Amino acid sequence: MIDFHCHLDLFDDPQQVASACERAGIYVLSVTTTPKAWPKTAALAKGKRYIRTALGLHPELAHERFGEVSLLERLLGETRYVGEIGLDGSPAHRQHAAVQLKVFERILAASHDRGGHIYTVHSRGAADAVLTSLQKYRCASTAVLHWFSGSKTELKAAVALDCWFSVGPAMLRSEKGRALAAQMPKDRVLTETDGPFARSGKRPLTPADANVATMQLATLWSMSETEATSHIKRNLKELLSRVPGK
Repeated sequence: MIDFHCHLDLFDDPQQVASACERAGIYVLSVTTTPKAWPKTAALAKGKRYIRTALGLHPELAHERFGEVSLLERLLGETRYVGEIGLDGSPAHRQHAAVQLKVFERILAASHDRGGHIYTVHSRGAADAVLTSLQKYRCASTAVLHWFSGSKTELKAAVALDCWFSVGPAMLRSEKGRALAAQMPKDRVLTETDGPFARSGKRPLTPADANVATMQLATLWSMSETEATSHIKRNLKELLSRVPGK
């Protein structure tokens, strides 16, 4: 089971969730929302076989945490994963589009200069601008567009750039989400939960819920759950091979 986008540090009991993932053998990419959160978030993966930590600065916080970009740049050598980063063009955040773009492109530029990373990227309401930046800094082939919600045209552009995608139960509950997932190349799709932000009813999703996304993808792909699980594992192996590291 794979949860390629989870805010592990934001659960009520992060240590309990991390330990449960380790016992169950769930591969988790634990994303950070600010560089200052990195030490505490990375500590959750210490001694764990299946948990990796991504270094990020969430676009919704870019206007408040711009001063932490230099810290992020200094920490880039500690991980091969960068996220959550990106742009958010939704009504509540589009007023900060300019500073979001500066932060996003500065991170991509610094990462590119250090040989590149695997990225988990937020693109809500800003898919076209995100793709432009990924292409500009030659980062698209290791960028995973998390919970992609753009248009079909933007999806085709992302596919053409060799981008990846992570989809979760919350995304796949909607007709649009399923339609987009059905058009994504099967060999560039991973599962995620976006827990604890994404929920199932009143309950926050946990990494174990990534299995729900696997079952939904199996239906979309007209294959068994076992086949879908193997397919997604192969996808992860291919992505990891693109950026050397642990």
